[in-house]
Amino acid sequence: MDKNTLLNISYISIIISCVLLVVGCGGKKQTSQQISPQTTQQEQIPQKAPETTTTTTTIAKQDSTTINKTPKYIVISVKIGETAAGKIKFELYPKEAPKTVANFVKLAENGFYNGLTFHRVIPNFMIQGGDPNGDGTGGPGYTIPAEISPNLKHVRGAVATARQGDQANPTKASSGSQFYICHVATPHLDGNYTIFGKVVEGMDVVDKIALVRTNPQNNKPLTPVVMEKVSVIY
Repeated sequence: MDKNTLLNISYISIIISCVLLVVGCGGKKQTSQQISPQTTQQEQIPQKAPETTTTTTTIAKQDSTTINKTPKYIVISVKIGETAAGKIKFELYPKEAPKTVANFVKLAENGFYNGLTFHRVIPNFMIQGGDPNGDGTGGPGYTIPAEISPNLKHVRGAVATARQGDQANPTKASSGSQFYICHVATPHLDGNYTIFGKVVEGMDVVDKIALVRTNPQNNKPLTPVVMEKVSVIY
């Protein structure tokens, strides 16, 4: 084999090696490319707003019987740990929120709330209770249609229903049992939650509850705040 032939073979070998190197580098670059993680578009209720996480969507059926007497007040006997804290009395708004009031009265008279807790306490905001699971995920197994009145505002002592966020709950349907009491006025919630009452006696008890130490992760009181008995006054 002459010298020129050897040179040609060497040139061809060099060219092939370069091609393989380029292809190899290109392949390595493609396989190492990172795809950006997709963010989940989970609906969030405004920060610190009353909420529930139940996935129940069944709407409560109305009773065939009607209440002959108009319920006027709800009285909640509260204890913090083993110590009696007093009573919270709130008036009801059956005219503005008839379905919500009728449902709350029915549950109270059936003893549903007795022994349940205020599971979420945020001072200078609100106290929330009425969940049989005690963590914001429970209820009686149904929701109530929204009854949001433009005439009712989230003043101090206002009583309203918790609910799921707007994405899962575009009609703003209320929790079947969870409710909250405003510790202070919270106007940013106006028009978004069903208000069905207002405290007329016992805001000092609400203040006591607001002072209870809580778990910073979920705002749950470290000492249970129990609704010993919830009664209806006509």
